Amino acid sequence: MMMRPLLSIYALTLTYALQLPTRRDAVISAAGLWGAPSIVSAQMEAETVDVSAFNAARSGSSSSAVRSGKVRSTIIPMLDPPPLLPIRGGRKGDTRIQIPRIGYSLYKTAPEWVSRCTAIALRAGIRHFDVASLYGSNAEIAVPLKMYLGNGLKGLAKVYKEEKDELLELLDATSLAGEKHAVETLGFGSRPISPNIDGSAGGRQRRESLFISHKLSNAEQSNDAVFVGRSVKKAIAELGVGYLDMVSIHSPLTDKERRLTTYQALLQLRDGGFVKAVSVCNYGVKHLQEIADLVGDNIGDYPAMNQLELSPFNQHGDVVNWCNTNGVAVGCSAWSKLSGVDGPAEGWAVLSDLAKAKGVTKAQLLVRWSLQKGYVCVPRSGSKSKVERVAIAENSYGGVNPTDTKFVLSQEDMTILDGLDIGYKAGRLGRRDGWADEDVTGPDWDPTEV
Repeated sequence: MMMRPLLSIYALTLTYALQLPTRRDAVISAAGLWGAPSIVSAQMEAETVDVSAFNAARSGSSSSAVRSGKVRSTIIPMLDPPPLLPIRGGRKGDTRIQIPRIGYSLYKTAPEWVSRCTAIALRAGIRHFDVASLYGSNAEIAVPLKMYLGNGLKGLAKVYKEEKDELLELLDATSLAGEKHAVETLGFGSRPISPNIDGSAGGRQRRESLFISHKLSNAEQSNDAVFVGRSVKKAIAELGVGYLDMVSIHSPLTDKERRLTTYQALLQLRDGGFVKAVSVCNYGVKHLQEIADLVGDNIGDYPAMNQLELSPFNQHGDVVNWCNTNGVAVGCSAWSKLSGVDGPAEGWAVLSDLAKAKGVTKAQLLVRWSLQKGYVCVPRSGSKSKVERVAIAENSYGGVNPTDTKFVLSQEDMTILDGLDIGYKAGRLGRRDGWADEDVTGPDWDPTEV
């Protein structure tokens, strides 16, 4: 089956990024040119980080806009969000980089299925990939990413030969729907847009369109900044992507000293150009406040995002409020456990009825809820069955913005979903994303409260 020339949602929105007030910084940040690696190497040689010296140095070199304490809100509920969300990033965190609001998580994806899942996601228009040391699949995802970066979707032709034409047509239609909706929401009108360039000539553009988010495990948190740096550089080498768009601490389940030293090391890597943004996952208010106390008035050094096990059933109101006040974006992780035997049965039935009334899947309803709340979300699906392969497309930006129908949740719909919050803790749900069985002390356990 011939592939149509696909435009990328993120190529479309590159112009949008350049229209931001920090135009020059956006270009530099997108190219990953924040200084040479040698800038960081000397800093990373120290086994520990002197907190007072760290803050003094950063305060002396940060831009006035960062020091002034100005905070731009990143959690903006809206009826029809554009595909990208500006978050803090770049050197000193004083620019805005663009993160796709909907990505694809490799959580619990068996290594033998990773390549196929990634190829399907790319063809559906997905450019944001959520990976982690704990997922154990960086080497496997590197294979299709190398094919894509080297020659675009044509480079994945051998992978697509295994798929039926019916699925490929769905993926292409989904990608096109996302591209069309991106144009509509960004107001490009009839402005001409250049398609992606196949072959090696378009490699840089394709890399800039990708957003690779990696999470460091608890074992990779350390009081040794050099060790942290090596862990990040190992992930970059395994993935073969040159740099990481975002690196997160996967959970707060170590201790304060390791959390903060690891975070400081990641900021140094960001300022050296190895990563664009630094984030955290599963952090509660206590853990976030530790960072705030550490960086002081350097607002640019606050996390770019906090990814949580967040759904209508556990909305983490206190954490979300803190993030909103301090310009930290909020991300939702996969929701696969909600429908299981340990899930919130009564509320799940309400959600199911609403999805049925809308003519969408329950996962699509959750993705749409997340979008309209102003969050970033990274749903997951395998590729072993046809239903799983189709779900990758359904849960993408194009999948929840179809061209044939208008899928929007009304204020009444959102009120119904928001009313399902029962504080359904991670200990009851049974997911293990950033922690292990031995960490969970009971049904009321939650990583944000440890």
